[in-house]
Amino acid sequence: MKLDSYQTESFYDELFLADGSPRNDFKSLVDRINSLPPGDLIRRQRAAERNLMHMGITFNVYGDDAGEERILPFDLIPRLVTAKEWAWIERGLQQRIRALNLFLDDIYYGQRIVKDGIIPEELILSAKGFRKECVGLAPPRGVWCHVTGTDLVRDGDGQVYVLEDNLRVPSGVSYVLQNRAVLKRTFPRVFQGLGVRPVSDYPGRLLAMLKDVAPDTSGPPQVAVLTPGQFNSAYFEHSFLAQQMGVELVEGRDLTVEDDTVFMRTTAGLERVHVIYRRIDDDFLDPTVFRADSMLGVPGLMEAYRRDRVTLVNAPGTGIADDKVIYAYVPKMIRYYLGEDAIIPNVPTYLCWDKQQMEHVLDHIESMVVKPANESGGYGMLIGPHASAREHEEFRQRIRSDGRNYIAQATLSLSRVPTLIEDHLEGRHVDLRPFILYGRNVYVLPGGLTRVALRKGSLVVNSSQGGGSKDTWVIAAESGVEATSGGPAS
Repeated sequence: MKLDSYQTESFYDELFLADGSPRNDFKSLVDRINSLPPGDLIRRQRAAERNLMHMGITFNVYGDDAGEERILPFDLIPRLVTAKEWAWIERGLQQRIRALNLFLDDIYYGQRIVKDGIIPEELILSAKGFRKECVGLAPPRGVWCHVTGTDLVRDGDGQVYVLEDNLRVPSGVSYVLQNRAVLKRTFPRVFQGLGVRPVSDYPGRLLAMLKDVAPDTSGPPQVAVLTPGQFNSAYFEHSFLAQQMGVELVEGRDLTVEDDTVFMRTTAGLERVHVIYRRIDDDFLDPTVFRADSMLGVPGLMEAYRRDRVTLVNAPGTGIADDKVIYAYVPKMIRYYLGEDAIIPNVPTYLCWDKQQMEHVLDHIESMVVKPANESGGYGMLIGPHASAREHEEFRQRIRSDGRNYIAQATLSLSRVPTLIEDHLEGRHVDLRPFILYGRNVYVLPGGLTRVALRKGSLVVNSSQGGGSKDTWVIAAESGVEATSGGPAS
C-alpha cells in the first residue's frame, strides 16, 4: 500500500497538495511510508490497536446499551504541522487564553465588559455556565482557566479557525500521550530525522502548574486528581494523569473538610490537600453550594476554596466561557482586554437570540451547522446539508422557541488527512484540540489531539459519534534535525 495512489478529491489535505504531490516539509514522511513492504502498514496498524487494548486506553459511551469499554480508534498515519504554522497557532492560543481568563475574572468581579456594552448583560445572566456562587472569588494568581482544550479546524482555503473553547474539564490529553507512545513503538523508524517535537513532558508540566497555583504552604503542596469514579467516560484519563504525575486519584468520599481545610483520608489518617485537579462539573462539586443531591462532591469544599485554603483547577464558573454564544464574543474580548486583533479567527457565527440573525439562519438552515449553546460531544446539533427536510423544520421550531440556546455557522469544508480504511487509504475530515496550561505562564503542548471523522463524508469527529484519533507531529524549526527541546523526540 502506497500513498502515491491517494486522492485528495478537491479537499484541502494536510499531507498533500491539490496536484497530489506531498507538501514540501512532509515529503520525508511520505517517502518512508511508500518504502514499506506490501502489507506492512496494515500489519503495523493492527499491532497499534493491540497495544492500545493491552494498555487499557479505553472510554465509555453514555447510553450505550452494551455498556462496555472501547478503545479509541487510532489511525497510524500521523497529522503533521510545520514549525512556522505551529508558532502562529501557539501565539494565537496564548492570546486567546489570556483574554478568556481576563473575561472570567471580570465577569465574577466587576463586569466591566458588560457595563461598557461589549457583551449584553442578559447573555451573561442567562448562560447555563454562569455561577452566581462564584461572584467575588479570587483564584490564586488570578488564574481561572488552568487547563484548556481549544478546538481548531481548517477550512477548504487553508485558513485555521477556532471552533470552540473547552474550559470546564477538557479531556483527551491522555490520548495525545498514549498515541505518541504507541506510534513510536509501532513505527520507530518514521521518527528518525523528522525532528518531531516532544509531548511526553506534559504530565510534569501539568504537575508544576498545579503546584504553582497552590495556596501558601510551609511545605510542598499536596495535589490530588478528583474523579467522579470508574464509570465516567474519561476515567482512564483521570487515573492515567494521576499515575503519571505521581499524585493520588480520589473520589469525593475520600475527601473531607474540617475548619475550612481539605483533607484526604489515608490509612495513616487525614492528610491535607492543597490543590485539587477536579474532573467533575461545577454542579457536583459541593452539595452545600450547588446541587444538593450530589454524591460526587465534598461538603464545604467551596468555602475552603473561597478562604484560599485549597485551589480548584479549573476554577468553578469557567463553564460560562464554553457557552457557544459567549464564544462568538471572544474576538471582542481580545480587543477589549488586550487591545489586539484576534490572531486566530472564530468561525463566522450567527447568534439566534438576535432577531435579524435568527431570520437569516431560518432562511438558510439547509446550508448551515446549528449548535446548541451548551451541548458537547457532537450531540444536539444539525448539519444542514446532511439533514432531512423534517430535521430542518424541527430545528427551525427549536430556534424560534429558544433562540438564546442556538448559534449557526456556515458548513466548513474541513481539511482531511490520509486514513487507513480497511485495506486502503482514504481522506477523512479532522479537527485539532491543542491543550494549554496556565499557571505562571501560558504553555501550549506542541501538537494536540487530532480527531478523525472515520465515517466517510462525516464532519463529526467526536469519539462518542464514531470518531477516532491520530498522532499530531509538530516539526521542529530545522526539519531533518532530531528535536532536542525537553529531551529526545517523543
